[in-house]
Amino acid sequence: MTTGSADRMVGRTVLVTGGTGGIGRATAEGLVRQGARVGVVGRDLGRTTRVAAEIASVRPGAQVDAFAADLSSQADVRALAAAVLDRYPRLHVLVNNVGGSWATRHVTADGLEHTFAVNHLAPFLLTTLLLDRLTTSAPARVVTVSSGAQAMGRIDFEDLMGERRYSGQRAYNQSKLANVLFTYELARRLDGTGVTATVLHPGVVRTAFAAEDPSPGMRFLLPVVRPFMKTPEQGAATSVHLASAPEVEGVTGQYFANSRPKRSSPASYDVATARRLWEVSEQLVSWKGARS
Repeated sequence: MTTGSADRMVGRTVLVTGGTGGIGRATAEGLVRQGARVGVVGRDLGRTTRVAAEIASVRPGAQVDAFAADLSSQADVRALAAAVLDRYPRLHVLVNNVGGSWATRHVTADGLEHTFAVNHLAPFLLTTLLLDRLTTSAPARVVTVSSGAQAMGRIDFEDLMGERRYSGQRAYNQSKLANVLFTYELARRLDGTGVTATVLHPGVVRTAFAAEDPSPGMRFLLPVVRPFMKTPEQGAATSVHLASAPEVEGVTGQYFANSRPKRSSPASYDVATARRLWEVSEQLVSWKGARS
C-alpha cells in the first residue's frame, strides 16, 4: 500500500461483484483497508455473509455488506440493483468483477448463452441500472475487469449466442472484447457527468476461474502454469488502483494492465461496433433507460 492511502476511501461506498473469492475478494479487502464501505456480491447469501464478515476484519470498524445474486439471471441483476439503491444513498465506485469461462455451451434462465450473459450482459445491465445513483454521487467510477483475451476477440453479431457453432474460448474472448467496447462507449456517453469508466486486464491469476466447466486443455495446463500465476492480491492491484487512486481521477475510456494505461486491441476502438453492441445489449436486457 502506498503512503497516504490508508484512509483514501473513507466516506466512499463501493460495490464489487464476484466479491466472495479470487480477484473480487482481494479487491474488496484492498478497498476496505483504505477505509471504503464495500458491498460484496456473491451467489449464495450464507457464504457471502461469512466472507463479508471476514473481509471486514481487515480493518477495525469496517462496513462490509453482503448481497446475493446469480448474475446469469437478469431478474437477479435487477433485484440486486434495487437492493443496492435501497441500501446506499450514495455509490461512488462500481467494480464489475464477476466473470468466468465455460467449455461447453450453457443457456441461462433468460435463454441466453451463459458466458456472454455473465461476462458482458450482467455488468451492462447492472451498470445502467445504477448509473443515476453513480451520477448523483459523482465523482464516481465504473471499473470493469476484462482480460488480455480481448485481443483475440471478435463480436459475431450473426451468432452472439454461439448457436451455430460454439467454442468456450471463442465465447470468452468475445465477452472480454465486449467488456472493453462497453467501457469505451460508456465513457463517451458519460462525458461531462463526473462518472468515469475504465477497464483492465488483471493478469493471469491463481483463482477458481473455469473450475465449473474446464476444457481438457485447461485441466492439463492449469497445474503446470499455476506456480507462475499472480496471486489474487496481485491480480486485484489494478482494480484497486482504478477504484481509488487520486492519479486516475477523471481518467476515462482507457484500458489498464499492471496499473498502467495500455492500448487494447484494434477492434476495441471501433466506435460503430461499440454503438451497435450497446444497442443489441439493450435489446437483450430489454433496458431502454441507458443514456444515448
